[in-house]
Amino acid sequence: MCDINHKKSENLCGVYVHIPFCKAKCRYCDFTSYPGKIGYAEAYMACVYKEMKLRAGELAGRRFGSLYFGGGTPSAIDAKLIAGAVRQIRKLYDLAPDAEITVELNPESVTAEKLAVYKSVGVNRFSMGMQAASDALLEELGRIHTVAGFRKAAALLRGENFNADIMIGLKGQTLADIKAAAELAAESGAKHVSMYALTPEDGTPMYSDYLNGDLPDGDEVAEQYEYGRKLLAAHGYRRYEVSNFAQPGFESRHNRNYWRRGEYIGFGVAASSFMAGRRFTNTRDLDDYIKCILSDHYPVVDDEKIGEQDAKFERVMLALRTAEGLDLAAYRSEFGTEFEEDFAAPFKKNARYLEKTDEGTLRIKEEYLFVQNRILVDFLQ
Repeated sequence: MCDINHKKSENLCGVYVHIPFCKAKCRYCDFTSYPGKIGYAEAYMACVYKEMKLRAGELAGRRFGSLYFGGGTPSAIDAKLIAGAVRQIRKLYDLAPDAEITVELNPESVTAEKLAVYKSVGVNRFSMGMQAASDALLEELGRIHTVAGFRKAAALLRGENFNADIMIGLKGQTLADIKAAAELAAESGAKHVSMYALTPEDGTPMYSDYLNGDLPDGDEVAEQYEYGRKLLAAHGYRRYEVSNFAQPGFESRHNRNYWRRGEYIGFGVAASSFMAGRRFTNTRDLDDYIKCILSDHYPVVDDEKIGEQDAKFERVMLALRTAEGLDLAAYRSEFGTEFEEDFAAPFKKNARYLEKTDEGTLRIKEEYLFVQNRILVDFLQ
């Protein structure tokens, strides 16, 4: 359970709110989003407010250190609806005074007026989908903003704590394209950069590119990643998780909570939660979600109690995604066993990829972090 007496917000519980509306679906998108249904936004958010109220009793006593609005495109809906959700959380939950509050933005929907509303209720971090610094690549991805549009939105965020997303592994993408994206993020004033490799998901338009062999292979993507990592390091962004880079002190508290296997509650359609040793997920169907909430029922469709062995693997898997790695003493304290005994065979098999630090942590060596999935699969016993 989250420590209500802990003073550091980054060690407390998290709140996630899913906003499933957007103006258009990108070619790679597998997230739960509904382009063309933005007219449902007000009714949907009323249900989200109600879901927050339904959960309030069972979550009493927990303190929350972060609040994250993701999507979809949260900035596509009326900013007052986001503000209302922040106020509802503050009213019903123990949200730390210095909590990190993040709103995802797409460049085409950023305005000074929206930012003013967000900031009026305490939003202090933004995450903007840049993806690429090439209009041709943006069009290939199905993005509806341009490089000029990103620059304009970033100018409005100048001086704020904001993240810029970059994608690699794209059709026709070159190292010069990756350099342009890294430099655009840096010159725009982003405090944090997320650099993700494209994952072609079945059922998305981009999947046909994968089937046709039009996307870079694994070795090419690894080369792009290492090139991007070095560029970001040169601009002062330190890698603290395989896909996340930040200037010192601007690491995402909300995401760090995930990687430390901290508790979090999710509200809205398709939102996932981890509380009291259980993982549960809301329905992905918008109509079903609304019907459940209006009937005073939780919209949960999957609910699983995490057993000890799965909990151990989750702890290891999440920690080894990060630059700091797995705290061996904390593992011993949590489970009453030794990591090297619990995972003796996979640890021995992958010893050449791992290293112990003077601080008592085990981590994947820097040069192998990008291919951590190939290492971690051995720990899934």
